Amino acid sequence: QVQLVESGGGLVQAGDSLRLSCVASGRTFRWLTVGWFRQAPGTEREFVARIDWNGGSLYADSMAGRFTISRDNAKNTAYLRMNSPKPEDTAVYTCAAGARIGTYDIWGQGTQVTVSS
Repeated sequence: QVQLVESGGGLVQAGDSLRLSCVASGRTFRWLTVGWFRQAPGTEREFVARIDWNGGSLYADSMAGRFTISRDNAKNTAYLRMNSPKPEDTAVYTCAAGARIGTYDIWGQGTQVTVSS
């Protein structure tokens, strides 16, 4: 059973950069699609980005150009780099994985990102 653990969250000033990590246990990571989601207080969880087993990626429109998703299969890790984050990017960021592109059945616990103005 694959488990996901996020890290890298914290307090960051608007305009700085931040990189979140999602480390997976298990040997099947390289074949999984990995996504990042976020949820701010009082809102529904929203899709941020995903990266597929073949390196293909997809971003939510509002994050494209500011966020970059990547993966290092040798380290069983996926990353989300947030460039020039804004206060409205403040949320709990959670990574998820699944065996089929666009589907997620494994979820991490999330990491809090707070962007100050």
